[in-house]
Amino acid sequence: MDPSLVIAAAAEGASAWDSVAAFVRAWPAMWPDLWLGTLDTVYMVLWATVFSVLVGLPLGVLLVTTDRGGLTPAPAVRTVLSGIVNVGRSLPFIVLMVAVLSLTRFLVGTTLGPTAAVVPLSIGAIPFFARLVETSLREVDRGVVEAAHAMGTRRTTIVGKVMLPEALPGLIAGLVMTVVTLISYSAMAGAIGGGGLGDLAIREGYQRFNEHYLWATVILLIMIVQIAQSLGDLLVRRLSRR
Repeated sequence: MDPSLVIAAAAEGASAWDSVAAFVRAWPAMWPDLWLGTLDTVYMVLWATVFSVLVGLPLGVLLVTTDRGGLTPAPAVRTVLSGIVNVGRSLPFIVLMVAVLSLTRFLVGTTLGPTAAVVPLSIGAIPFFARLVETSLREVDRGVVEAAHAMGTRRTTIVGKVMLPEALPGLIAGLVMTVVTLISYSAMAGAIGGGGLGDLAIREGYQRFNEHYLWATVILLIMIVQIAQSLGDLLVRRLSRR
């Protein structure tokens, strides 16, 4: 082998190790900012998840119950609801954030910071979660629902004590998917000053050409996603065994 190639390869390897060593040395100085960014990200995702469940769950239930053959058939209502959900899902999140800036300012008084980011995050996640709820409920054995209905059980009771419990593993799996999606959305929220790890990556990493911050935020986002996915999978497995 050409000695010059050996020297170049050794230099490249040494450079890579030097970069890793420099990143490790920079970590303590970055950690206070990274910790605050992580807390902001968790804050945004947590509250957006709460609002997504509060609105998306009943919306998904309505999509199923108002369909033809549902508990309370209302095709016109379902068409309208389905259209609203489709519009919400079709908008790229970065466009949605800009489109609802006026609404965000009206609701929270500002368009900057984690609290402001919760508004577009929730609006983006609600139709996503609603479709997952609809899919999970449609997988419930129709015979169980019909049997409960034949015994004179009230429709609200059928939904609350038959359909939702039967669909619980699928609902939890859908919720986990929503949380993972919200984590990626929260990173994009940093593009317009939403705070969190995404904001830190753009402000400190991209704009100031500090690749250590870029890699640190990537590592932390991956860790958050892995933790959320692992906990969700564990819960789904336990519910599926019941």
